[in-house]
Amino acid sequence: MNGADGLDAAPAAAIVGDEAGESELFETRVLQVAQDAHGLRLDKWLAGVAPEFSRSHLQGLIAQGLVRSAGRVLESASRKVAAGQRIEVELRPTAQSSAFRPEPIPLSVLHEDADLLVVDKPAGMVVHPAAGNWSGTLLNALLARDPASAQLARAGIVHRLDKDTSGLMVVARTLRAQTELVRAIAAREVHREYVALVHGLLPEAPFSVEAPIGRDPVSRVKMAVVAGGKPARTDVMPLATAVIEGRRYGAVRCRLHTGRTHQIRVHLASRGLPLIGDTIYGGRPELGLTRQALHAVRLGLRHPVSGLEMVFESTLAADLQAAWSRIVPR
Repeated sequence: MNGADGLDAAPAAAIVGDEAGESELFETRVLQVAQDAHGLRLDKWLAGVAPEFSRSHLQGLIAQGLVRSAGRVLESASRKVAAGQRIEVELRPTAQSSAFRPEPIPLSVLHEDADLLVVDKPAGMVVHPAAGNWSGTLLNALLARDPASAQLARAGIVHRLDKDTSGLMVVARTLRAQTELVRAIAAREVHREYVALVHGLLPEAPFSVEAPIGRDPVSRVKMAVVAGGKPARTDVMPLATAVIEGRRYGAVRCRLHTGRTHQIRVHLASRGLPLIGDTIYGGRPELGLTRQALHAVRLGLRHPVSGLEMVFESTLAADLQAAWSRIVPR
């Protein structure tokens, strides 16, 4: 086949049998190698008889011991197949193809009506399936909670929080609501406020960081303040400072005017104030926190259908509250 691997198609095999596996996600095929396929590599032959899968995925199935012949596991992708040989392969779906499935994951819902949900996302939950996190996401939970959400792009998700950031998110339940919420976010009519704990000497007066954000030119897994990046502005309100065991810490409240990837984390780190626990941007796991100390605490918006002004607030997650109480006076 002329796919991503740039390979010619392997000659078709004779299909001897096709049986359902123990799960509807798996399919076991028993195939016989055709005469003109004699001597082909096992992985190339499989790519010809199962063209719906990439060669790399099929190589993975071989490595997992899911390809057998005469009761023996065929362990090498480079092994040559022989004409007339019967080969059994357990075809498992790619992680991507299994991602958009409902999963009965509990959600903390602060508000629900016919048009939208407001959820309080826990730290550790990924919002949308992606490499390394193809299940257990907010999207999977939404599909299980409301099957009708499958008719909406991204199950109604209109904005995101990082995996280890906790707090408030609004999710659309209808196409009309989704369209209007996307417009409102783009027009900066949805107001989002966060609280965070930082390392370093915090200024006493409120300040703003207005600096463009783009992909870090050195590390592609990070964002950075870079010339030519997308405009971004974060308003920062210092709330408290503390010195604990000789180290300076601060608590801040941040308001986003834009919603760039990792915006608060990047902007505060650029001022020498990395978030506690944010090892990607210079923070350290301290005060009992092993994730970045960031929580979406307040969400304000106009209801996309009724026009009613709505404001929601969220309490801090337990790990963040414990660290917060050591810095912010009661």
